[in-house]
Amino acid sequence: MRILNFVVIFASGLALVLFSIENTELVTIQIIPGYRVQAPLAIELILAMGLGATLAWLYSIWSRLARQIATFGQKRELKKKEKELENLSKDVETYKSQLEEQQKSLPQGEEASPNES
Repeated sequence: MRILNFVVIFASGLALVLFSIENTELVTIQIIPGYRVQAPLAIELILAMGLGATLAWLYSIWSRLARQIATFGQKRELKKKEKELENLSKDVETYKSQLEEQQKSLPQGEEASPNES
């Protein structure tokens, strides 16, 4: 995957450089109404590509952070459920031992059925 990323970035950069060499004439860009900038087309293209790459990088950081936050919440819920399951298992073991003690304390002919409490 890293090689593929390198090839794509290298090819894009090379294409931009070759395009920039051929397009050095001045052009006017209106950034906001009333504000115009005049610069070579190559410079404007390089700035636009750099801005696009920076925004893509910031978006990838943001999405990775959001995914980590979601994963953290899921892990916290899982730990909470595991703790609850552990407590319930302990309760079941306690109830089993209490039931066995009650059955041992009853006389031989009067064993309690499992449905009685």
